Amino acid sequence: MKTLDLTKLDLRDALDFASLIEEEAKERYEELASQMETHHTGEAATFFHFMAKNEAKHGEELAERRKRLFPSLPCRVDRSMLWDVEAPAYETVHAFMTKKEALEVAYAAEVKAYDFFVEALKVMPAGEVKALFEELRQEEIHHQELVKAEMAKLGPEDSFPTEDFADEPVAQ
Repeated sequence: MKTLDLTKLDLRDALDFASLIEEEAKERYEELASQMETHHTGEAATFFHFMAKNEAKHGEELAERRKRLFPSLPCRVDRSMLWDVEAPAYETVHAFMTKKEALEVAYAAEVKAYDFFVEALKVMPAGEVKALFEELRQEEIHHQELVKAEMAKLGPEDSFPTEDFADEPVAQ
């Protein structure tokens, strides 16, 4: 597995890396949405689909920017170099999630991504790449605000104890 030295990124690699972060998050949200659909947890699934679309849109914007700036240069960054930067953690998701719980998972993922960019900026030399990472850090703040706005819309009926709906273990 190749590693990525953030201090040595050029703008082309940084844009590729950022696009891959968004792609990974989009795919994870799609996977989580599918799981929620399997468990007939429609509101959580709908929200995870919404997040997947947001991640896809941001990834497409970054990819388009990369294509415009470096149209014929090959990609030198691949998914093996990612550290689960923005994708929600699997262990935060469970069957019968409420929309509120789905929002909390998304919010934690956005905070995780923000923290990644904050730490990366500490070691990044001044220049185009640092400016891009500053932009990406700001984008994570925007995503956090988006999720918080959705949380503010929830009513008390959106926070029921999910263990009420889980079946007790059955002896084999």
